[in-house]
Amino acid sequence: MKKEDTVKLISAEGFEFVIDKEAAMVSQTIRNMLTSPGSFAETEHGEVTFPEISTTILEKICQYFYWSLQYSRGKETDFHIEPELTLELMMAANYLHT
Repeated sequence: MKKEDTVKLISAEGFEFVIDKEAAMVSQTIRNMLTSPGSFAETEHGEVTFPEISTTILEKICQYFYWSLQYSRGKETDFHIEPELTLELMMAANYLHT
């Protein structure tokens, strides 16, 4: 896989998730960051830092991106969310427009 086909998402703690760009584009916010005209750091480097999103939550969000792609292609499966993550995930999902 080529570097331009991936995106690096960085959590508040500095943990890096390298995911397929197609999966990251599930988020309208990330899509806007990566495709905005001009020379924004996110566009140039293919990296997006989320200083307010913890590693645990960002990992679950990445899982959701891949699940969403599968679901949109007709693979209907459940997406399990641990109850203790619900509030933080809802806040992050609101920010990411997912």
